[in-house]
Amino acid sequence: MLNSNNNGLLVPLNFLHRNKHKCDQCDEKFQNYDDLIQHARHVHHHTIVTCTTCGKEFIHEHDRLHHAREEHQELMKERSHRASYPDEFQKPQDRVEKSTHKFSDDL
Repeated sequence: MLNSNNNGLLVPLNFLHRNKHKCDQCDEKFQNYDDLIQHARHVHHHTIVTCTTCGKEFIHEHDRLHHAREEHQELMKERSHRASYPDEFQKPQDRVEKSTHKFSDDL
């Protein structure tokens, strides 16, 4: 597939999109994200964050969060509803009463 550049010349589209993943620290460019991850890990000794659901690796936490929202949206929706965890979202006084109702003054 061809595309025209500013000079009116036809250029292959894959040439325009080549090396689109760029290192933040040294500006080196990579053809795919996995190569960038490997570069960051081995050259810059950068800590890599991993998606706990699918295991995909990311350089930045905000990229992992975006991935989780987009790719695992249904799972995130289930977790965000309080109805899924009724025992965990009680009022503090209700929790106190629940644990102390066993101890009564009836002797």
